[in-house]
Parts: sequence; structure tokens; C-alpha cells
Amino acid sequence: MSEFVHLVCANCNQVNRVPKEKIGAQGKCGACQSMILTTTPVVLTSTSFIKFVGRNDLPVVVDFWAPWCGPCKTMSPVFEQVAQQMHPNVRFAKVDTESEQGLASQNGIRSIPTIALFRDGAEVTRIAGAMDLDNLTAWINQNI
Repeated sequence: MSEFVHLVCANCNQVNRVPKEKIGAQGKCGACQSMILTTTPVVLTSTSFIKFVGRNDLPVVVDFWAPWCGPCKTMSPVFEQVAQQMHPNVRFAKVDTESEQGLASQNGIRSIPTIALFRDGAEVTRIAGAMDLDNLTAWINQNI
């Protein structure tokens, strides 16, 4: 019998139950028919954050950033590249701390960019500051 994992749809935030061996099979959401897993980071808001971070059985790496932040802009393409490389084993998301100030405050974000790793809805670790591709990849691999 197959083991199942819960994956939150990047489009509609619906929780989907997927056989573990089919995680990378380009499955579609049962509710909206969009791809459940995307290779690009999911934009989270205060409405979607708790469900996306808490209900995904895969680790979730979140980039807390702001549009006016120079290091955030520099790191954004690196974050997207790592998301593509680690797909489908890790979920990636972004939180704009400028438009989601309450969410940034709830998560204790004091500087940006801050990258936080969540597993089973709980923060496992975080690191502040921009990183290059190799360092970000290594940090994620060390902590997942």
C-alpha cells in the first residue's frame, strides 16, 4: 500500500493527498486543476501562510524580503534557481514583508532577506542575509 503526503496547491491553497512515489509526476490539484507543485516560489500572504507552511508534508523554505531591499533583489534569482533545482523535494515560498508586515512581525523578522526553513508547521532554523547559489543550497541541504 502506498504512503501518502499532503501537498498544498500553489494556486488555490487546497490540501491534496498524493502518493509519495508520485510527488514529481506533475500532479494536478483536485480542486482547481492547477499544478500542485511549481518550480517557482509561491507568494504567501497572511491568509495562506499558516496553511501552506503547516499542511505541506515537504519542508518549506521561505524568503522574507521587501521590494526596496537591494540584497533581496540580488538574492531573488538565486532563490528561484535553488527552487528549480530542489523541486519536487522541497517547497519554496516568498513573503513580501512590506505588504505583509503583520506576518513578518509574527515570525520575528528583524532583517531582510531572512530565509527560514519550516517542517510540519514549525520553524526549524533561519539565516539572515543574502547568499549565493552554493551557500544557499548547502544551507538548505544541511537543515532539511
